[in-house]
Amino acid sequence: MKLGNIVELLDAKVLCGDDMDMEIQTACGSDMMSDALAFIEDQAMLLTGLINPQSVRTAEMLDMRCICFVRGKMPGDDVVELARERGITVLTTRYRMFSACGKLYQAGLRGGDC
Repeated sequence: MKLGNIVELLDAKVLCGDDMDMEIQTACGSDMMSDALAFIEDQAMLLTGLINPQSVRTAEMLDMRCICFVRGKMPGDDVVELARERGITVLTTRYRMFSACGKLYQAGLRGGDC
């Protein structure tokens, strides 16, 4: 699924990154970065409510290409800049995690193998 489609589906705001043609094959949702590090493999997109630099560092360690902050959370400029430096696209959506994940799943995006 193209990132532009995800932005539309989630009515998301793009905070950094401009490749709306980027292909996103898989996604996962977690607010616990320790769980993400322990259980997530081969995911391209992280949905989370954790808006501190740890979310970006976790995404970077897992080679994720995009983070979507849920529940209308807005990360600070430091978090957005860190993501920009690491080449990670950052979105924010008003939807809660369950709803955001459900919308993506319904549109055909899957979670991949964990």
